[in-house]
Amino acid sequence: MAFLPLLEEVVRSVDGALACSVMGFDGIAVENFQLDAAADLDVQSTLIEYAAVLQQVRKAAELLKTGAVTEVSINSDQVLTVMRLVTEEYFVVLALKASGNYGKGRYALRIAAPRIRAEL
Repeated sequence: MAFLPLLEEVVRSVDGALACSVMGFDGIAVENFQLDAAADLDVQSTLIEYAAVLQQVRKAAELLKTGAVTEVSINSDQVLTVMRLVTEEYFVVLALKASGNYGKGRYALRIAAPRIRAEL
């Protein structure tokens, strides 16, 4: 499983991207790529906590019978976070500066998800 080049490609292709990870719903990162610019933020802890949020959203959607969750974003003052499900057990997450290119970030994850699925 060689995710690092793909994660780096995603981060470098999106203006304002800080980090990208393949994570399990247990909050453990399978692989992570992070720019030095993200050193001021505790990106990994943030992504672990957001994994729990994503799990709750999935459970709520299942309970409400609204269909499978494919993507969730959490936007705060400093960081935009986009999470896209890859399989039932894994998702890919991208953290961007608040001024980052959110639309391109979503697009980059949508394109990367099938490639990640193939590696899993």
